[in-house]
Amino acid sequence: MVTVSDTAKNKIVELRKADGHLEDYQIRVGVLGGGCSGLTYNLEFNSETNPNDMVFEDKGVKIIVDKKSILYLAGTVLDFSDGLNGKGFQFVNPNATRTCGCGESFAV
Repeated sequence: MVTVSDTAKNKIVELRKADGHLEDYQIRVGVLGGGCSGLTYNLEFNSETNPNDMVFEDKGVKIIVDKKSILYLAGTVLDFSDGLNGKGFQFVNPNATRTCGCGESFAV
């Protein structure tokens, strides 16, 4: 399961409205090969689900994850920070054994 912090939920709602997306647009979270540590996170709005997708809901936010990515993302919390140390969505992933300095890539 993937969950969202209150801060991330608020930012998702804000961005969805700013982009003109309706409520049926959900957050798709995935893992792609690449980055400094070998794997990178992918985050986007999406209104369609595929047969191999898993759908979670937390704090009123629906999160779509493909079955391959859930192996890397189980237990992950999606957070958002706008502080001095970096601005943007952050993944608190208990499965990551190593992350890069920017936090956009990881290894398991």
